[in-house]
Amino acid sequence: MAQPLMPHATASWLVDNTSLSFEQIAEFCGLHILEVQAIADDTATAKVMGRDPVRAHELTMEEIEKGQADPDYSLKMLKGPEQVRRTKGPRYTPVSKRQDKPDGIAWILRNHPEISDGAIGKLIGTTRTTITAIRDRSHWNIANIVPKDPVTLGLTTQRELDALVAKAAKAAGIEAPVDNRLEGDREALIEQLRAERVAAAAAADAAENGEGAAPVEHTAESLFKQ
Repeated sequence: MAQPLMPHATASWLVDNTSLSFEQIAEFCGLHILEVQAIADDTATAKVMGRDPVRAHELTMEEIEKGQADPDYSLKMLKGPEQVRRTKGPRYTPVSKRQDKPDGIAWILRNHPEISDGAIGKLIGTTRTTITAIRDRSHWNIANIVPKDPVTLGLTTQRELDALVAKAAKAAGIEAPVDNRLEGDREALIEQLRAERVAAAAAADAAENGEGAAPVEHTAESLFKQ
């Protein structure tokens, strides 16, 4: 069933301007009756300004009057709101991050030349023209472009990038690179956890033998020095 474009705002208007039951309003707006109750009692988590569904051409006064006359009547929407769906084209990137795109593209071109321009365009949200300009260094701002990891820049996720690298490597018949950047940190963490377990076991033995060893307070600095 079609629902109003702004269900909470529409429910607020219907509560304030009609004598429709909470059940009718909830059904029409696609809300739970308790949500309508909260709007009516002004206890909703966020106060919303009412939106007139009549002016929005989603409901007629005749329908409202039918509903007010019969509590069991289900309101019928005049028309559903137009749903705008993005079907094709590069992914949307917030304006604040668009200036970082050239740096991310340059990083991929330098570190993963096996990835096609089309795949880069979809991942970063750019055009083949821009990619080509960066590759042949004819980009208008090439002097200020510094290759930077697009994941660090927030242009994509590590999972998406890894999947694309693996796919491109498979298509090119080469072995996908393995990211070992965190290997050292992982080993250090394992050693830290092992040291903590040994210390905890020693403290438990001391307590059991009545030695009453004073507990050791660890700080982040002392743990990394172990």
